[in-house]
Amino acid sequence: MRNESSAIPNVVDRSTFQSAVEGLRVREKAHTREGDAIAAARRRLPIVQVDASTPLVGGCGTVRLLDAFEGRRQLIAYYFMWYPGRPAARQCEGCTFFTSQVREVSTLHAKGVTYATFCQGPYAESARYRDFMGWDLPWYAVPEASLATLLDGRPAGRMYLICYLRQGSDVFETYWTTRRGVEAMDNNYRLLDLTLYGRQQDWEDSPPGWPQDPEGMTTDGRPTSQWPRLKAGYPDDLGARAP
Repeated sequence: MRNESSAIPNVVDRSTFQSAVEGLRVREKAHTREGDAIAAARRRLPIVQVDASTPLVGGCGTVRLLDAFEGRRQLIAYYFMWYPGRPAARQCEGCTFFTSQVREVSTLHAKGVTYATFCQGPYAESARYRDFMGWDLPWYAVPEASLATLLDGRPAGRMYLICYLRQGSDVFETYWTTRRGVEAMDNNYRLLDLTLYGRQQDWEDSPPGWPQDPEGMTTDGRPTSQWPRLKAGYPDDLGARAP
């Protein structure tokens, strides 16, 4: 249950409001320029070669990491956390939240970039979850031995975004991030950040009395993104395809 609040900031006239917005805009522009500078530095990072033949499991069986590029030059892989044997309601709410926001990738394709999900669990079970959620982007399961190769010292069982480059038949890792770094996939929180009450999470620096949502990425005990699928009649037992 979301906490409602009647708390609001000071109410002022239009000119005072506009002056405050313009003051904040100076900081926003500095933030944008710093983000551009960080992106420029990211484009200049060194890269590391990874085994292009690392096995993945897709809808047609075992394929190679190289195949996941689908012939394009670059690949962005989201490493989806998975809990084998758990029902849909108890799968990762964070991975569900972020993955649900990646829908239209034609611009990525136009720039020579493929986007794919690399699930850290068995293919058959996790693909049924993909079908329940209505996701139609490339989905692969990463066997345990392949995780050890691809993550190379980073712990499995966490969310990651990892970027790759293909040079002929060679593959290189160019960047990776985890935790809040995967917010690159997000638009809901970005939009909420523009609103008065923000994300309504307890770690935010908000004035006293601002509402907070104790459930975070869940609603009534399951990942929020699942509810529209259930209301549309899609089964969540992970044992049958959606109608």
